[in-house]
Amino acid sequence: MPWKECNAMDERLKFVARLLDGEKMAALCREFGISRPTGYKIYNRYKDHGLEGLEDRSHRPYRHANQLPFQIERSILRIKKEYSTWGAPKIREKLLREYPMIKPPAKSTVHAVLDRHGLVTRRKRRRNKAQGTPLCDAQSPNGLWCTDYKGEFKLGNRKYCYPLTITDYSSRYLLACEGLESTRSDFAFAVFERVFKEYGLPQAIRTDNGIPFASPNALFGLSKLSIWWMRLGINIERIKPGNPQQNGRHERMHRTLKKETTRPASFNFLQQQSRFNDFIEVYNNERPHQALNMKYPGEVYTPSAKVYQPPQEPDYPYHDRTLRITQCGRICIGKRKINLSTVFAGQIVGIREVADNIWLVSFLDYDLGFFDEEAARVEPATNPFLLKV
Repeated sequence: MPWKECNAMDERLKFVARLLDGEKMAALCREFGISRPTGYKIYNRYKDHGLEGLEDRSHRPYRHANQLPFQIERSILRIKKEYSTWGAPKIREKLLREYPMIKPPAKSTVHAVLDRHGLVTRRKRRRNKAQGTPLCDAQSPNGLWCTDYKGEFKLGNRKYCYPLTITDYSSRYLLACEGLESTRSDFAFAVFERVFKEYGLPQAIRTDNGIPFASPNALFGLSKLSIWWMRLGINIERIKPGNPQQNGRHERMHRTLKKETTRPASFNFLQQQSRFNDFIEVYNNERPHQALNMKYPGEVYTPSAKVYQPPQEPDYPYHDRTLRITQCGRICIGKRKINLSTVFAGQIVGIREVADNIWLVSFLDYDLGFFDEEAARVEPATNPFLLKV
């Protein structure tokens, strides 16, 4: 029989007792479900150490190859106690001066010792908090578009559908309702490019702070999609987090869309998109709208005079240098690598020296932040989009 996990000591005692009564090792090992080397090991432990040899032994290794000697660890704690404001670099240097004959521990090792003894004050990580921007009340078509994803829902084939919708603010005209497989920016790029080619460009686009319209961990919450809009000359508006009423006209359309096209949902994307297309036709050209004095949105809306064209590369005539951001989101100057943000990957920025060895990074007409000759990252400037958008 195999060992009983909850009472292994008793099993070993029974095993040894039956050996001492003259039973054969091979037969006992088969009965207890162990190998003969294990059986001999148990028996030899009993002969060498008596009953103590049958107790569970620690599996801890005899030595740790990279363990810091306790004398050095004690010295680190002594120095920290004497100089309570010192960090790992200064303590390591002091240790080297006092004991030049020892192999110096790394700064990270010294820091780990201090942290293990509760002598490190952990900084709270600053998280980017999404903020809304000033909102306009456009009175003419294409002065403002609103966009969002209507809540995802499951199709009959068990796949989720994420409808991306775009409306004109003043005329309520539904420009697009596209059922997508996810909220990935690649899908959104394709939808917006098609809509831009068909209807032209708006003056501004209003969104919430979710993906792909914004990136919560990126500089100023920008995303690749919003940067593309900016390059096209479109202003960015964002509602305050938790305030969907600031996009109320669009949300009201979503309620009608959900009622008429998703209850029940279609079996697959093709069938569901057909229902979306029918809804667009009825909503724009057959359904009177009370806010438009019972006119159809299609009677009020006119396409934009601003024709879509792929954006030109930005020019920075008043900056010292023009650089292209790497695919990993860095500014490379010689051998130096300064972290900016991956959402700017492939974009061209301008840099100029604004003080001794302090450079300003700009994108289009917006000042993003500063870096110096030592820093490896761009420190954000005042959020320019709260004022200019």
